[in-house]
Amino acid sequence: MMSLSQEALLVREALVAEGLETPLVANALNSQQKKEKIEGHMRSIMETLGLDLADDSLAETPHRIAKMYVNEIFAGLDYATFPKVTVIENKMKVDEMIMVKDISLTSTCEHHFVTIDGLAHVAYIPRGKVIGLSKINRIVQFFARRPQVQERLTQQILLALQTLLGTKDVAISIAATHYCVKARGVMDSTSYTTTTSLGGVFKTQPDTRAEFLAGLKR
Repeated sequence: MMSLSQEALLVREALVAEGLETPLVANALNSQQKKEKIEGHMRSIMETLGLDLADDSLAETPHRIAKMYVNEIFAGLDYATFPKVTVIENKMKVDEMIMVKDISLTSTCEHHFVTIDGLAHVAYIPRGKVIGLSKINRIVQFFARRPQVQERLTQQILLALQTLLGTKDVAISIAATHYCVKARGVMDSTSYTTTTSLGGVFKTQPDTRAEFLAGLKR
């Protein structure tokens, strides 16, 4: 088993302590074993639906889905894939808000296993540390690559960044389209869901909160 980075361990421990970790049950399956089991189950589902797996268009679909689940869209369930994070001393003494907008994310609704597609906006006020900007995008995408509910996803990103940066002064907003609403059920193709999670001065100081919210509109 691949050892986890110190950053991955810290983030996982923080999420567990706050009750924000994705509901997980440990198993001893390695990546290949997971793919084999998923492929077999997917084959059974397709056969139950009456699909002809002898057809050349469908024959490899169970394998493709298994590979996609483990290596791609659910890769964030494995902390071995947690991004390598660069956090450095705030030598320039930056003390104003840093904001990264329009971070694309694609996740999966844990209730129906269909797509959630949206944008995340992340801000923080540096104290002793600053983080490489691309690492913010990677952390967002790590937690998106799980079965999710948007509310938990928002809070997971917030707590991960607070843990790594050593400050509560972090704010997250996500706006996303849920295909469980768009493609089934009510079939509303235009609505989207916005969630916001604020920490530190973003929560306690109205001016800082207003600056963040105003930045979302630019």
